[in-house]
Amino acid sequence: MADPTSPTVPLIPSILERLVAFDTTSRQSNLALINHCANLLSDLGARLRLTHDDDGRKANLFASLGPEDRPGIILSGHTDVVPVDGQEWSSDPFRMVERDGKLFGRGTTDMKGFLAACLAMAPEFAAARLEVPIHFALSYDEETGCIGVRRLIADLVNLPVPPRLCIVGEPTEMRVVVGHKGKKSVRCSVHGKECHSAMNDKGVNAVEIAAEMITFLRAMQRRIRAQGPFDHGYDPPYTTVHTGTVQGGTALNIVPRDCRFDFEIRNLPDHDPENLMAEFRSLAQSLIADMIAIDPACGIYLEEAFTAGLSTAEHSEVALLARELSGDDRTAKIAFTTEAGLFHAATIPSVVCGPGSVAQAHRPDEFIELEQLARCDAFLRRLLDRCRRP
Repeated sequence: MADPTSPTVPLIPSILERLVAFDTTSRQSNLALINHCANLLSDLGARLRLTHDDDGRKANLFASLGPEDRPGIILSGHTDVVPVDGQEWSSDPFRMVERDGKLFGRGTTDMKGFLAACLAMAPEFAAARLEVPIHFALSYDEETGCIGVRRLIADLVNLPVPPRLCIVGEPTEMRVVVGHKGKKSVRCSVHGKECHSAMNDKGVNAVEIAAEMITFLRAMQRRIRAQGPFDHGYDPPYTTVHTGTVQGGTALNIVPRDCRFDFEIRNLPDHDPENLMAEFRSLAQSLIADMIAIDPACGIYLEEAFTAGLSTAEHSEVALLARELSGDDRTAKIAFTTEAGLFHAATIPSVVCGPGSVAQAHRPDEFIELEQLARCDAFLRRLLDRCRRP
């Protein structure tokens, strides 16, 4: 059971309030928040490592407490949040408010609540005689493709001893998640030939080419929904294919030269999205042949990014530890993608377990329940008991 009287529980809302006040929407810099957290952890004697983006506007923070000569446990979370544009909030999304045992504000659930709980426990980790090191990993641009954490993970080779395992605190209502889907994000740009619509045989209609490709993706989804493969631990239990945005054309009487659309494949961990992409590329090549017959300058261009899925054995060390710390022997799988897949692919065994519900993420009036933060605190307190020297 979570203990709401734990000395760190009253600290979490005040820390979370400060974190929410930093507007770390992915299009903004996260440096103010990172500097704030770095100062807190540095004052406790943590060893700090920073990795930046190309422009120096964003940074990852990796902070370590405990011995340097032993493999430690990573507590990982991202600092960026999704936009509030167009959403109807009942209060300022970057000013946390409490109502009826819930803390409202952008990022309270996804996922500054977990970061606040970790920072609240940091003084106790620092004061303890740790036998197992504790690492805090704070990353940028998770919401736009798990971008920042890739540089953080690449930098871990410079540690004296590599980490032993990783717990990613995305909102799972403190359930231990051992599997999540991967995500292939694709931007497809179609470049055709512009002309008057009355002479459309002289042009290449980029919107119609894009529409044919989108229809192909829709048929692919119908096939997968009917034929699988399936894993009923997920909801939905199959790989999903989704087109999210389409932009193209300038006027009705102009054959459109350009069209761009974004689509994604959220794949089961054992369902390789490259097989699906091979089908899509084959279609693209067949369409290009007809396009360049009219104008060799025509083409179809793909920009791709991939985040690996997660598939951790239920009886692995990290899963058994997280189940013990959570007080719940059950495990779960989730449809959304996290940084855990990237840590796991880098041979750092990982699970996902954090406070709050994903149902509250990315929506107006996002909130996290105080009871969830108390459960997270209890989880971290048990971790401290496991990591301190006897």
